[in-house]
Amino acid sequence: MKRLLTTAACCLVLSVGLAQKKLPLRQSISGVMQRQTAAWNRGDVAGFMQGYWQSDSLVFIGKRGLTYGWQPTLDNYRRSYPDAAAMGQLTFSNLRITPVGPDAAHVVGRWHLARPVAGDVEGHFLLVFRRLQGQWVIVADHSS
Repeated sequence: MKRLLTTAACCLVLSVGLAQKKLPLRQSISGVMQRQTAAWNRGDVAGFMQGYWQSDSLVFIGKRGLTYGWQPTLDNYRRSYPDAAAMGQLTFSNLRITPVGPDAAHVVGRWHLARPVAGDVEGHFLLVFRRLQGQWVIVADHSS
């Protein structure tokens, strides 16, 4: 009986420890997305892009196909959203953050742009996050 209780206690401590390890990962990724939302909502596309991996290996998949690289992705955003009115106000919802390792996770969710002049638009996304050099960044974005 004593051994059974000891085993149960060890399992409880282990599962609590694992849950605590996942919490900072989710909080860190949520923080990146909150900073992106704040930047977008003040009309700062370059600030929004700080959540992305600044690499030629970044991949963005959208309605126009594949875009590789941080700068081309930024350029596409600037063409599509030339000013704050076109950008509107961004909200993310239905976020599902799933760790796939200690330094990787994917996020599924919904985006919505409230744009009084141009009309609202919305869609869904799958983001792949990696922790690179201690920072969580989006390395792949499939948005529709």
